[in-house]
Amino acid sequence: QVQLVESGVGLVQPGGSLRLACAASGMIISIDVMGWYRQAPGKQRELVASITSGGSTNYVDSVKGRFTISRDNAKKTVALQMNSLKPEDTAAYFCNYQGVAPGRRNFDSWGQGTQVTVSS
Repeated sequence: QVQLVESGVGLVQPGGSLRLACAASGMIISIDVMGWYRQAPGKQRELVASITSGGSTNYVDSVKGRFTISRDNAKKTVALQMNSLKPEDTAAYFCNYQGVAPGRRNFDSWGQGTQVTVSS
């Protein structure tokens, strides 16, 4: 079973920065896609950013130019650097890994979520 743990919970002022990180434990053969999602109260969970094993990235339009996703394949970690934060970035952030576990079993694992609050 693949388990993910996020770090980086924080309260920041508008315009500030915060870095989220996610680490995996468990038996993993490969991680195809790593991603960050967020969910604000009363809203659906949305994909914020993703990165493939080859390094291709994808961002939701609202964070382009402000957020950067990166991954360390050897350490099985993914980070989300968030700059120029806005109040509308306030949400619970979840990391997600999709890949292959021993026995050629596909997995799709989620972290427990970490709260990011942007407020003055």
